[in-house]
Amino acid sequence: MNKSKGTATQARTMHIGELADATGLSLRTIRHYDEIGLLPATTRTEGGFRVYTDSDLQRLIVIRSMKPLGFTLEEMAELLEVVDTLADGAAHPRERELLESYIRRANEKRDKLALNLERADDFIASLENK
Repeated sequence: MNKSKGTATQARTMHIGELADATGLSLRTIRHYDEIGLLPATTRTEGGFRVYTDSDLQRLIVIRSMKPLGFTLEEMAELLEVVDTLADGAAHPRERELLESYIRRANEKRDKLALNLERADDFIASLENK
């Protein structure tokens, strides 16, 4: 998966703890995403510490947003690749089609979550009225 970024000196950088604080994800989760190639660190310090940029933060926010909708890690990687490809501004009919498919599926999953939340609210209300 290609990630287009500037150099670390051109953008604000952060260590993994700052990234975890900014996203609410655990260090373990972020390390796992790095290990599987979903969110590789932009660079590492001489001591081996991961260094991330604002671009990585935005990418992680997309990943975090897909989790509650039930997308797999493979689907997350595919969508990120599609987004990266479309970011170059050229016409990419296949990627545009894939993006539209993800949008449609995300809406379907969101609707299902909303229905489940409504049912949970009804259940709680029925218990409170006993």
